[in-house]
Amino acid sequence: MIETWDVSIPELTGSQTRKVYLYLPDSYQWEPEYRYPVLYMFDGHNVFFDSDATYGKSWGLGEYLDASQTRLIVAAVECNHSPDNGRLSEYSPFTFYEPDLGQVTGRGRITLDWFVHQFKPDIDRRFRTCPDRRHTFIAGSSMGGLMSLYAVLEYNHVFSRAAALSPSLWVAPERLARVVRGADVRSDTVLYMDYGSRELGNHEVMAGQFAKVAGRLLTCGIHLTCRIVPDGDHCEASWERQNPFFIQTLMYGVE
Repeated sequence: MIETWDVSIPELTGSQTRKVYLYLPDSYQWEPEYRYPVLYMFDGHNVFFDSDATYGKSWGLGEYLDASQTRLIVAAVECNHSPDNGRLSEYSPFTFYEPDLGQVTGRGRITLDWFVHQFKPDIDRRFRTCPDRRHTFIAGSSMGGLMSLYAVLEYNHVFSRAAALSPSLWVAPERLARVVRGADVRSDTVLYMDYGSRELGNHEVMAGQFAKVAGRLLTCGIHLTCRIVPDGDHCEASWERQNPFFIQTLMYGVE
């Protein structure tokens, strides 16, 4: 079952609203005493329904979770669709410059502060969650993948596990390297990170950057599942095929 409602993030877009998508497993209805881990996700409009997805194809995550009978709540929030780099700004922890984009002001920390201090408490209040760190995850793709990586490093007291699919590691790589080097993560931290073999050429030296970030993450002591996806591309259809891999990584040993 998927519920939807509108929210605003005043710190980012004032009174303008965006949609929340909340997935509840079937067991939620008949096991009233059971409390569930929660996966928070970016680009919520692309997660469940093809009809809402930006390019007409979603991750189909609800169907996978139903078929696998995964005991997990998913709380996904729509992105900023402003053509003036709205999504890039909200999903970047760092201010950066790209010739084709100009300067993009990074407001990712504001976004994550809203997730942590407003959105998560609301979800924990309204639904039967396990609100502790061990049962709180975060995931996304592309810029949302970068945000998920940043969240598990900088908000490790909140998120114990993350999935970063095709993360935008090309954004301010030196700033990201400093964050990874300075991260103080707990020994039980789990991260799934992948990249599609067909998208490695989308940005210069991406293969090398992916390898560098993976190596640095391992030195932090993170339990890293790292993959190059055969024939994987930078699109929802490809990310949908990774549902079993990243969900099983996040859920391993939790239930």
